[in-house]
Amino acid sequence: MSLATAAMPIVSAAARAEDTAASPGPSLKTLQQACFPSSLTAIPGEEIPEKHDHRFDPPPSRGSALAPAAAVPAPLRGAIRRVELPAGLKLIALTFDLCEDRGEVAGYEGRIIDALRAEGVKATFFAGGKWMRSHVARTEQLMTDPLFELGNHAEAHRNLRWLDGNNLTDEILGPQRTYENIRKGLAETQCAASAPQAMQSVAPRLSLFRFPFGACNPQAMQAVNDAGLLAIQWDVSTGDPDPHVGPASILHAIARQTSPGSIVISHANGRGWHTAEAIKDSIQALKKKGYTFVTVSELLAAGKPVIADTCYDNKPGDTDRYDYLRGLSGRPRTPVAQGTPEQPPPAGKHVPTSALPWSAPDQSLGPWNVNPGR
Repeated sequence: MSLATAAMPIVSAAARAEDTAASPGPSLKTLQQACFPSSLTAIPGEEIPEKHDHRFDPPPSRGSALAPAAAVPAPLRGAIRRVELPAGLKLIALTFDLCEDRGEVAGYEGRIIDALRAEGVKATFFAGGKWMRSHVARTEQLMTDPLFELGNHAEAHRNLRWLDGNNLTDEILGPQRTYENIRKGLAETQCAASAPQAMQSVAPRLSLFRFPFGACNPQAMQAVNDAGLLAIQWDVSTGDPDPHVGPASILHAIARQTSPGSIVISHANGRGWHTAEAIKDSIQALKKKGYTFVTVSELLAAGKPVIADTCYDNKPGDTDRYDYLRGLSGRPRTPVAQGTPEQPPPAGKHVPTSALPWSAPDQSLGPWNVNPGR
């Protein structure tokens, strides 16, 4: 497809959007108010990641059944970067990554979510499986909020370009299992049991996927799409994982780069350094320009997705650099047989796990574990 606009009826995308459309909103709101009457707002310090915590590292059992999902059809396969909309329709999708490495507990930036709720702004959160397990209550609150939808951001934020076999499958399906387990647990609570119709409005599965680091190769993309997950990239990056990017720069990036049909990437896991400070002004600036905020699924249902055949941030190949910042464990590695940072392997080349020249993943944390951006 090579950055082409996929021309097709968005029937499948619309079907995926039905659980996050506006119609079930009132029942979802009733469910949320019943289960979380006074615990939605931000807690000071909750946004700060905690290192050297391995409690949530073990992934869910592979034996647990998953909600059925058909493979993504050919016209929707690939990296969806934005959506081409009918003339005059000014929709935008704000997205926030909730990623977490092994050996840590990442944060929850409640100030961002508070601002979205106060402004009535819809958004999509891409959550890692491990992040959901370490933030079960927050995951339940997000999944029951009619403003929001959840997507899959891989199990433990590993670079899928390095993975194959069960390692690749677990990174893709781990969050699916975690999400469905949390949903099942919520449904069994007394507050949810009192509102069974509302619980039915909570999406039974995740249908969107975001690659860690925004990096993929053909094998990883095929595995994601075969699992029934649409691969969602972005066309507007705020740069918020960089602590030197202040609120004014984030606001400027959003105002300058956004156009109708844009997908904006930020972070709400304590590593979007100044997003909480910039979010209210960014929302107001976009509203003044006439934009309406929708979830990614709703954006897809409103037009034709612009699809690339590979994953990247601003230009093809720019996320390949994460191959040399992150190995399986998140620590810096140099794949001896495949090249060095000065002489990297060919872009997009898949390296089987069995060929990696280092031992089993190191669970410890070091300075390289600071999320480099995605």
